[in-house]
Amino acid sequence: MNAQQSNDNEQAALWNGRAGRAWIDGQATLDRMFASFEDLLADTVRATSARRVLDVGCGTGGTTLAAARAAGAQGECLGVDISQPMIAVARERAAHEGSTARFVAADVQTHAFEPARFDLVISRFGVMFFDDPVAAFANLRRAANAGARLQAVAWRSAAENPYMTTAERAAARLLPNMPARQPGAPGQFAFADRHRVASILQASGWTEIDIQPIDVDCTFPEKDLVGYFTRLGAVGQVLEDADEATRRQVIGTLRTAFEPFVQGDEVHFTAACWLIGAKAPAHA
Repeated sequence: MNAQQSNDNEQAALWNGRAGRAWIDGQATLDRMFASFEDLLADTVRATSARRVLDVGCGTGGTTLAAARAAGAQGECLGVDISQPMIAVARERAAHEGSTARFVAADVQTHAFEPARFDLVISRFGVMFFDDPVAAFANLRRAANAGARLQAVAWRSAAENPYMTTAERAAARLLPNMPARQPGAPGQFAFADRHRVASILQASGWTEIDIQPIDVDCTFPEKDLVGYFTRLGAVGQVLEDADEATRRQVIGTLRTAFEPFVQGDEVHFTAACWLIGAKAPAHA
């Protein structure tokens, strides 16, 4: 097994295992937290009059469902994610809503999309986990029709997103076996370097690349805070195996660490992100 195959398997195992379950458990909180990004991408669907939309790394389907509502009855929206459990939840949500959105569990790097099918490719925090991002974006470019737009949101650096690193920083001394972040590796901040993102898009055949910083206010109920930091991210993965005494100590320490973000009965923070735009050229 080569290194890329190993990484591919690690991502599949992660999102079909603990990370996928954590996102399913936290679905309502995460949808509330990232509602502004959902609105932004739905507005893109309306502004471009896109009728065939591909949502990359769709998770439990919130953005795909919003895109389907924006595209209207004649629209065709497909959400794709490597996590089978999250795709199952997305399909349930679509059925409950009576949405025309469809979902497929697949690896975007290798999935055989119909060529030149989509008018718009969108993603809310779903493009930073590719082991071979050039291959993934090249595959997406082939799935896009001539002139189709790409609009994706990705995190900027960890340093610019203190809220997103509060849990692991506060828990580091209590959970010494917590995995360290590897710069540039697949993960939340893999697209922190704007120049790297641009080079990936260029190498994969996209044109008219436009990467702009955006700072977005996010909020969710304070009552969901402990559930958020005990389930998600590196802390959530390690805490699942911790003994009860350690768990109590970590929860108390982290709740104190998050206090600067708590305002009354809500949690508020700023998400420092890239808004990544590009265009698919005419197909040869």
